[in-house]
Amino acid sequence: MTTRENVQAVIDGILGGDILGTFETYYADDIVMRENGEEPRVGKAVNRDYEQAFVDNVEFHGAEVGAVIVDGDTAAVEWTFDMTPKGGPRITQRQMSVQTWKDGKVVEEVFYYNAG
Repeated sequence: MTTRENVQAVIDGILGGDILGTFETYYADDIVMRENGEEPRVGKAVNRDYEQAFVDNVEFHGAEVGAVIVDGDTAAVEWTFDMTPKGGPRITQRQMSVQTWKDGKVVEEVFYYNAG
């Protein structure tokens, strides 16, 4: 599959509600993920735990994808999530996900957003 096809498969998986299955399939064992300039999380196990905690603590009401840009092995996806964090108010969160792909897997992903 091309990078564009892999990016679309990730989008389809997330929109289909299979966040963790999509993570298992499309993210490399040595994945590095970072939120808004925070310290990176390194490795699939650490990031799987983070993703699991996120899914367990949010009720999703919907998601939409805006711009999708793929240039070689780099992709950027604009997301809008409608969700309610446990114990908090319902929010709409817009974010950009910038991914680096290698051999059909995401090896780095950086999220940029303004929560609230």
